Amino acid sequence: MILTVEKRDGRVVGYNEEKIKAAIRKAMLSTDAGEDEPLIQRITDRVGIRGKERMTVEEIQDSVELELMKSSRKDVAKRYIAYRDQRSIARRAKTRDIFLEIIEAKNNDITRENANMNADSPAGMMMKFASETTKPFVDDYLLSSEAKTALRNNYIHIHDKDYYPTKSLTCVQHPLDKILKNGFSAGHADSRPAKRIETAAVMACISLETAQNEMHGGQAIPAFDFYLAPYVRKAFIEEVKNLEQLSGKSLSHLYNVEIKDFLHEDLEDLEGEARLLQHAINKTTERVHQAMEAFIHNMNTIHSRGGNQVVFSSINYGTDTSAEGRCVIRELLNSTYEGVGNGATAIFPIQIWKKKRGVSYLPEDPNYDLYQLACKVTARRFFPNFLNLDASFNQDEAWNPEDPKRYLHEVATMGCRTRVYENRYGEKTSVGRGNLSFTTINIVRLAIEVMAIQDEDERIRRFFEKLDLVLDVTARQLDDRFNFQKTALAKQFPLVMSVLWNGSETLSADTPVESVINQGTLGIGFIGLAECLIALTGKHHGESEAAQNLGLRIISHMRSRANEFSEQYGHNYSILATPAEGLAGRFTKRDRKTYGVIPGVTDKDYYTNSNHIPVYYHCSPRHKAKIEAPYHELTRGGHIFYVEIDGDATHNPKAIMQIVDMMDKYNLGYGSVNHNRNHCPKCGYENASKSQHDCPKCGTPFETIQRITGYLVGTTDRWNSGKLAELRDRIVHK
Repeated sequence: MILTVEKRDGRVVGYNEEKIKAAIRKAMLSTDAGEDEPLIQRITDRVGIRGKERMTVEEIQDSVELELMKSSRKDVAKRYIAYRDQRSIARRAKTRDIFLEIIEAKNNDITRENANMNADSPAGMMMKFASETTKPFVDDYLLSSEAKTALRNNYIHIHDKDYYPTKSLTCVQHPLDKILKNGFSAGHADSRPAKRIETAAVMACISLETAQNEMHGGQAIPAFDFYLAPYVRKAFIEEVKNLEQLSGKSLSHLYNVEIKDFLHEDLEDLEGEARLLQHAINKTTERVHQAMEAFIHNMNTIHSRGGNQVVFSSINYGTDTSAEGRCVIRELLNSTYEGVGNGATAIFPIQIWKKKRGVSYLPEDPNYDLYQLACKVTARRFFPNFLNLDASFNQDEAWNPEDPKRYLHEVATMGCRTRVYENRYGEKTSVGRGNLSFTTINIVRLAIEVMAIQDEDERIRRFFEKLDLVLDVTARQLDDRFNFQKTALAKQFPLVMSVLWNGSETLSADTPVESVINQGTLGIGFIGLAECLIALTGKHHGESEAAQNLGLRIISHMRSRANEFSEQYGHNYSILATPAEGLAGRFTKRDRKTYGVIPGVTDKDYYTNSNHIPVYYHCSPRHKAKIEAPYHELTRGGHIFYVEIDGDATHNPKAIMQIVDMMDKYNLGYGSVNHNRNHCPKCGYENASKSQHDCPKCGTPFETIQRITGYLVGTTDRWNSGKLAELRDRIVHK
């Protein structure tokens, strides 16, 4: 006998026979013979009595269909079956509409969810088809009822939900030295250890590309300079051996000669062994430059994920002070400055300069000259961004300037902003670790719900009550996802779970990854602090000290709760200043539909990213730095600081250095500088004009480089409506 019914969305409700009667009656009324109440009752009774205690909606409808077919009213059975089919089609109508928009390559927020992905290509379409059909499966079968309710009510957003069933992780910082020294297997062939700088650069590309296909987030190399430095010396020794063959003399004493710097110099005034030594240095420098040039070119042309996306890649560097490491850094920067193709700015990898006092920041530091070069390159190419190793929360007492592997104790970041460093369940390091998954809380919605409370203290108290409830749901949802991810077998991620992830060398192919993945982080993100504060106080944190104090109180509370969750569930929970792209507009649209247009809150097409001051608010870079800096210490899962500058930055690299100085002064962890840069794809002409849209030399439309959430794009054609609206609102900080 049926007692409960499992609905299509997973909810379980009490059995109601009236719904069966209504469906049969509707089918009968559409026939010539009309209604037969006794038959309706008999069929309803049989279905209810003969059924299991708990049945799904589909199972009950199958039973009704069977009883109708056995009755004398075959005409009703046909109408009932047709009615079920129509209802099924209606339920799929939304999916059909989405598929048609993908097929027709329409420019909308579904096909433009990620500006780095080409959803118009066949591979891109296939990925969007898979994505849009996978998400409902996750809702129906993998999420708890409370998580589904939070999603449905616009309180949370589960990032990369379409990848949820794959059990994949978000991102990882590649221990590239393991791959270069030992080789690895990717596909049907093994890659041998690297012996030359050119091979090492190619293997770095392959590592990033291969892991991208095994994960749903980005890929990074935490110490690019340290990892490639040994292969500079190998290249130098090769060049010396070439000279031995030419001269017929043994020059083995030069193999490991101390070299102050690998700088290309004229041979004209040199003689004898000094000339030979400089010649070998020159050839080595040329090879390193070509290897770095090839690396950058490959990272902008090699595709992953079925061919619709270049690898979402980042590299960290700047603190290797050896001659070989400095050579890698210098030639990487020189190649970046030159550009790719016809002088275009390279979109990937996102490059990150690791700024550290005593190493790579002050005039007396050994890598200060390279820091100056980095600022010059940033002024033209937007990269590198700057990671402040001197920030109080980025320091590690285990760091030793004499340690050849000191990079293990230097924080590294994904270019978009994701940070992994602290570790409750293993060594404190960024290397070989990453984020497992993250979910963002819509704190604006929580604030809107209490706006009507007149008493300010009561309003804020109720906000924190609501925040705690959603934080609890979010922590449980992330724990549920972790428990699903941990059942994956190592063989499902052939590179990540054999070489890259810390501890993965202990796993056999058929071993679950549970024992190693807990070194990753579970991120609790937030969006729209500015709009949240306006809803609660009338002003955002950039314009009110009281709002700033409340903002810090909110994010501090979230940080404290994350620490509690870490103890409660046994994971590395962290708070993330969410790099929202598609989400920036999605939350807003749904809240506006529910609550209407609220000035300063839902009156734009986007919520302000994380803890940033609104992009439309006029203030100085210093004020912006002072306000946003305290949030960096609280958001250990990742953060970023942006400044928009005016004019042609290529004439003023000191402006970049001034921004980095502010990062140092205000204890900011990670930052970058935005400015305008136009490039002609035909003749290569560049300028910084905001009013010119076509090249003044040849008339070709400009490509204008823009930063979207941390990475660059050369066109806004793939931007969604929310981010386009935000771009239009951005003002210069001065």
